[in-house]
Amino acid sequence: MLKIAFSSLYSHPLPEGHRFPMEKYSMLPEQLLYEGTITRENLFEPTPLQDALILSTHDEDYFSRLTRQELSKSEIRAIGFPLSSQLIEREICIAGGSIQAAQMANLNGIGMNIAGGTHHAFRARGEGFCLLNDLAITANYLLNEGIAKNILIVDLDVHQGNGTASIFSGSEQVFTFSMHGEKNYPHRKENSHLDISLADGTSDKEYLYLLEYHLDSILERKKPDFILYQCGVDVLSSDQLGRLALTMEGVKSRDKMVLSKAKRRAIPIMCCMGGGYSKQIRVIVEAHAQVFRLAQELYF
Repeated sequence: MLKIAFSSLYSHPLPEGHRFPMEKYSMLPEQLLYEGTITRENLFEPTPLQDALILSTHDEDYFSRLTRQELSKSEIRAIGFPLSSQLIEREICIAGGSIQAAQMANLNGIGMNIAGGTHHAFRARGEGFCLLNDLAITANYLLNEGIAKNILIVDLDVHQGNGTASIFSGSEQVFTFSMHGEKNYPHRKENSHLDISLADGTSDKEYLYLLEYHLDSILERKKPDFILYQCGVDVLSSDQLGRLALTMEGVKSRDKMVLSKAKRRAIPIMCCMGGGYSKQIRVIVEAHAQVFRLAQELYF
């Protein structure tokens, strides 16, 4: 059975004027339930992480100051919104959802987190609306528990996963692969193990060709035993922050390619949603919904 992490904490409102479309976190499961892609049995409530699991990845001083809401003004400015206990609780819950979705993937081949993909958080600082890096925390959990030895992080959000790249710089057990807008945020990129920078206006055809070429090469060379997939939908042409030109069908083909290659090689895969900033919330929800439909179609 497809298992999907979802918590009411995901859709907590953020400060007024914040551009992040929080409604998608409640609308997405509602849409999937309405259309019959999932039932309530597919959803599970994630458990907030214990501090020890967070500290396997994040600096103790940073996490302590974060939870006490004692970050400096410049640190808060880099994150992008004012801190609150509710916001921090939400982020800890999201990271818990990614770990539990990875556990489900280990059992069933695939697991999903309706939130997650907080790839701009570094070991000792937050950035770009990300406080804690759920991808890095999950990867370290899988390694420390002996569930995986050779992890591939596929980050297809339009923004480079700079925090993830920094955390695993030089790692031989976690390979970071990011395809992102060359001129998009962050302006100062980190070095992933493989970065593919895309020009503004990159279309379906070019994008899918590059993805398949490089993903096949990585899978053949690195032979990962677990994949963490950040499937942001801000690559859409309609996205206000994206600057690429993918269609809805192009995003579906992208997700089908990644999931199919994992399934064919029997590599467990955990999917987290990442960004999406189209003006119409229905477009964001539909783009995200496609990967859940594909998971049901390909795996169950």
